[in-house]
Amino acid sequence: MSTDNFVVIKDVNKGYGDKENRQEVLKHLNFSIKKGEICVLSGPSGSGKSTLLNIIGGIDTADSGTIIIHGDQLGQMDEKSLTQYRRNHLGYVFQMYNLIPNLNVKENIEIGAYLSKEPLDINELLKTLGLYEHRHKLPNQLSGGQQQRTAIGRAIVKNPDILLCDEPTGALDYHTSKEILNLIEEVNHKYGNTVIMVTHNTAILQMADHIIHLHDGKIRKDIENDKKIFAKDLEW
Repeated sequence: MSTDNFVVIKDVNKGYGDKENRQEVLKHLNFSIKKGEICVLSGPSGSGKSTLLNIIGGIDTADSGTIIIHGDQLGQMDEKSLTQYRRNHLGYVFQMYNLIPNLNVKENIEIGAYLSKEPLDINELLKTLGLYEHRHKLPNQLSGGQQQRTAIGRAIVKNPDILLCDEPTGALDYHTSKEILNLIEEVNHKYGNTVIMVTHNTAILQMADHIIHLHDGKIRKDIENDKKIFAKDLEW
């Protein structure tokens, strides 16, 4: 794995509201993520995990500080450049699948391919996702796990540098959650994407290369995990 710092967060602050209603959500965050890592952002509700993920993803902006992705500073980008950054470098997986109901599995994934200059082979990806035999089904004909696999496919078909996952197993049962985590791990190994995942589930930390634990908007722990285990071996 490369030792290059692919994502660099320098003294990042973020708050909402004015004057006495002001709430500081992120406070002087400093850390970096290496290319190809699985990095998990953990911490209780309200600790700033999703806000941080959205700032890295260019969905939200920091009040101050610097976010550098692959040498590019997000804060120096205009809206057009930021749109291109999101399109060319990022894939998003959310707790809600957000699939288009009147398109089948393959068509939902193809939407992501249209946004990329160098998309992955869709049929090969469908096989990796375990969806090839379901490729002509509509979302309402799929299980929750299959819908999340389709959402992951739509994100990963762009071959993004970074896969951002916000509680990707939050709406799934134990067995299906492990399948999805195993898939994210497989995608990381196969395609080399840097994965940044938000989760409340502390068991998932064990599959990460890197753990950032947030509490009250601050980094409580920044851990390189040298006892990583496979997603299939997770238990909770």
